[in-house]
Amino acid sequence: MAISGTTSGPELLVELDPTTAEPLHRQLTNGLRDAIRTGRLAPQTRLPSTRVLAADLGVSRRLVVDAYGQLVAEGFLLSRHGSGTRVAIVDVASAPERDAGDFTSRYDIDFRAGSPDLSSFPRNAWLRALRQGLAEIGSDALGYAVPPQGLPIARAAVAEYLRRARGVLADPKHIVLCSGATQAIAILSQTLRATPLAMEDPGFWLLRMVLRHNGIEPLPVPVDNDGMDVAALAGSGAAAVLATPAHQSPTGVVLSAARRTELMDWARDGHLVIEDDYDAEYRYDRAPVGALQGIAPDRVVYVGSTSKTLAPGLRIGWMVLPSHLTKAVAVSKGLADAGSSVMDQIAFAKFLESGGYDRHLRQMRRRYLARRNALLRALDHYLPRATVLGAAAGVHLTVRFPDGFPIEELVTQAAARRVRVEPLAPCYAEPSLAPPGLMLGYANLSESQIMTGIQVLAQCAR
Repeated sequence: MAISGTTSGPELLVELDPTTAEPLHRQLTNGLRDAIRTGRLAPQTRLPSTRVLAADLGVSRRLVVDAYGQLVAEGFLLSRHGSGTRVAIVDVASAPERDAGDFTSRYDIDFRAGSPDLSSFPRNAWLRALRQGLAEIGSDALGYAVPPQGLPIARAAVAEYLRRARGVLADPKHIVLCSGATQAIAILSQTLRATPLAMEDPGFWLLRMVLRHNGIEPLPVPVDNDGMDVAALAGSGAAAVLATPAHQSPTGVVLSAARRTELMDWARDGHLVIEDDYDAEYRYDRAPVGALQGIAPDRVVYVGSTSKTLAPGLRIGWMVLPSHLTKAVAVSKGLADAGSSVMDQIAFAKFLESGGYDRHLRQMRRRYLARRNALLRALDHYLPRATVLGAAAGVHLTVRFPDGFPIEELVTQAAARRVRVEPLAPCYAEPSLAPPGLMLGYANLSESQIMTGIQVLAQCAR
């Protein structure tokens, strides 16, 4: 394709081969027709003017006029004076289905665990923060010179927030910004690949998959009403452990004071704790629990993200590392993707500094408390035989059913009625031994949706 030098009109990929026997006007007509039939050119797409497309392709304008005229006559294009040429609505039965672009769920009610209220993302405040940050930052910050750990201003803002809100002893020099907690665990598992590593059982199924994908088979450590069994951890032979002490995932129990002391004693004996503080910002019926990292910062890696507070799609996370791990983890982060999005770092730093993040969290705590209470009332009324765990904090709770209850059948029947629920079994190292249960996320549902969804579950359970 020739480069025309034109600066207006939409770009359009059309390939013409002047070396073949087929005339160019026919190649152009067939190419545009095929693009419309396959859905590559969607209905109402505006096409370049005949002058612009002719210049882009290096052909005569008459050739393009003839091709457009033929397709208008066939009903593939619409041409109106003053509005240009657009793709008509035609039968594109052979077109590929839209998937990633439409985000249309096949569920009417989705109890997916871990999702915040996506409709409450503070779009205007985020845009203000981004505009302000871009106005203040130098152009060098947009280049390759940004350290893979993240922008200094962003690390400093995260450090200040974690110090006052979570009791983390956060030095910006020892913070690595990353694309969510999932990437944090992936990078840490690469750094600690030769280290025997344990994980709570049950624990978040995705992180177990991430560890396995990176060559680590986590040693299971049982969880009871006091949290992770530290005595079992000590007997496992592990040198590191991935834990969720503030709100155990998925059971929701808090690591007891005695267990916290035992775990810190274990860590100080030359071991490492990876503290996944995934949703500690949300608490309703108990006092806040400070991060373990503030007790032994040289033996704890603190991991957090905005996935439960703002939106998973932001892919903003952080690791607060002991000094002896910072360099190795930063190198792994740099090799993974050369650093996280500078634009998101700029916006998040300003959002933190302005107090917008704190205001958003206060608002969401009130909203989630009302939704949690609605879920508890619905469960008590419609599923009284179920046992509720982890309701004091977070954005999900766990529901256990009597032994022998056919939980997979319940999940299948609910899905057939367009209600999504997640079974508890994948969170266990041995899913077949898991008790029958569900994880119910409530933050991204209205109170009426919660009530309707539990009614459907009760009907299926009968």
